[in-house]
Amino acid sequence: MTRLNRMKELVTMLQEASKAYYAEDREIMSNLEYDKLYDELVNLEEETGTVLAGSPTVTVGYEAVEELPKEEHESPMLSLGKTKDREELKEWLNDKDGLLSWKLDGLTVVLTYENGRLLKAVTRGNGEVGEVVTNNAKTFINLPISIPYEGKLILRGEAVITYGDFKKINDEIAETEAKYKNPRNLCSGSVRQLNNEVTKNRRVRFFAFSLVKSEEFSTHEEEFEFLKSLGFEVVEYKKVTADTILDSIHYFEEKIAGYEVPSDGLVLSFNDIAYGKSLGRTAKFPRDSIAFKWADEMRETKLLEIEWSPSRTGLINPVAIFEPVELEGTTVSRASVHNISIVRNLKLGIGDTITVYKANMIIPQIAENLTMSDSLVIPVCCPACGGETQIKQVNEVQSLYCTNPECSAKKIKAFTLFVSRDALNIEGLSEATLEKFIAKGFLHDFTDIFHLDRYKEEIMEMEGFGEKSYHNLMSSVENARKTTLPKMIYSLGIANIGLANAKMICKEYKYDLQAMMDAEVEELSQIDGVGAVIAGTFRDYFKDEKHRELVDKLLKELTIAVEVLEEGNRILDGKSFAITGSLEYFENRNQLKEKIESMGGKVTGSVTGKTYALINNDATSNSSKNKKARELGVEIMTEKEFLEQYVDA
Repeated sequence: MTRLNRMKELVTMLQEASKAYYAEDREIMSNLEYDKLYDELVNLEEETGTVLAGSPTVTVGYEAVEELPKEEHESPMLSLGKTKDREELKEWLNDKDGLLSWKLDGLTVVLTYENGRLLKAVTRGNGEVGEVVTNNAKTFINLPISIPYEGKLILRGEAVITYGDFKKINDEIAETEAKYKNPRNLCSGSVRQLNNEVTKNRRVRFFAFSLVKSEEFSTHEEEFEFLKSLGFEVVEYKKVTADTILDSIHYFEEKIAGYEVPSDGLVLSFNDIAYGKSLGRTAKFPRDSIAFKWADEMRETKLLEIEWSPSRTGLINPVAIFEPVELEGTTVSRASVHNISIVRNLKLGIGDTITVYKANMIIPQIAENLTMSDSLVIPVCCPACGGETQIKQVNEVQSLYCTNPECSAKKIKAFTLFVSRDALNIEGLSEATLEKFIAKGFLHDFTDIFHLDRYKEEIMEMEGFGEKSYHNLMSSVENARKTTLPKMIYSLGIANIGLANAKMICKEYKYDLQAMMDAEVEELSQIDGVGAVIAGTFRDYFKDEKHRELVDKLLKELTIAVEVLEEGNRILDGKSFAITGSLEYFENRNQLKEKIESMGGKVTGSVTGKTYALINNDATSNSSKNKKARELGVEIMTEKEFLEQYVDA
């Protein structure tokens, strides 16, 4: 095992141990073992001169900004010419050696290192000007923030979110229309966040694919090896000639079906850097590289039915069922149609001839409807409970909902979330088992799960259960009684509230549940990473007296881990501050925010009538926050004035 691979292994092991110890109140290794591994990592970092992002030997501060600054690229970032013709790639390569690599589907980022430290990260933007996302890049889970290279180094790569992490993030979002459509969109929004704590929670990865300046190297293969030696992960590549390129394309084609990193094709470059540069560029494209896009394999088939699938929020999702066809090596017979708007745009009808394909060779989709009968009947009754349905429009998208609050599908899906891993984590309660328990009348609300022992004999007689599985279930139920406040809030199934959102809200309110339940939308929406939509659904949930009663009942069943908060000097109790502009005495806004919170105060993202003071070292500027403060009569104080009045007093 190489030293860099061992470092990656150590970082992962130490991160898992810290998470278990501090966040989950369990120990997976002794302090002695942790210290031994930590010391080994420190020694390896000193030997290699590389420090990986996420290493417990360094910390990255979280900082929120009002907007992302713009910056012009040192070298313009051009698009690549594209082809779907494999033979064209052979002709393009001619008698030269090439490198064939993944074309990753994320967000291109340019990194600048100086004296071994990450100096700057800038998005591609329009190719000429990008957005500076340096603090966000420092949270990419596999990015070295310190490298063994003393000069100036500029490289390009792709920030991505894997399909597994994408699914996990989407699974935390209750409303289907609020879910992210694909990993690329989620990655783009995550990298361009104003608060890098949100970026960190999205588990963004970075894969390097080129150096901007490469005078030291004669081939791109040498560049890749150099970048790997510094600790970067690079895109997978193969050295090819005109004779071997078709086999290499076939290799990538076979691999993509199970590849965790989103890719929408391949990139072919001349390996000889000087030769590639000598070809120059067209008005739009460089001539040293070309993109190969997968040709979507289309199949005609017959639409047999639309399956209407209810969710716990009442949303009823249309799923197309069609005659099975072979696509990209697998048999496909169903595809999500997402919402009523798409159903109507496709003018669907049972028996229509449709064409289907796999987006990025993975996700089945309907391409077009060749018949366009537009005869599909939208159900007026919920397929699960028979209750009345209603078409609602949100942001110009029409979706179908069940209006029955007691819908059985809502109840099953709600219980499924409640027992899921990121919520109460109760093993042995699959959706199928929950459906049986609900049908037998064992479960009416969440607290009934903690009293399943009332039905011991009946459960043990059920198919698939016996004495051992029953006792395993009850043991898991008992273990679930000890949890954290964010997990309990997430388990309630509040629309749009994922575990990450729940943690942010808990942290903001210092784990005071009553304060959270009483919070107003304006107050909640000022929390970084929350926003008006999430604030609204959170407030609406706790406005309902039935929900408050359910929480009260749950608290009698659960033991909530107590978060230890520093008391310190509470001189700022009840006072709300906003911060803008650059700082002189504090390293960043997050550090100042933590100081205010340690003294009992609160920091919000905007100036309102409730703001006690705005901290801005340029009190005379005409920034939007200064203007708002003047309008509302809110005091504007400098950082020095804040320190003299509250810290040094």
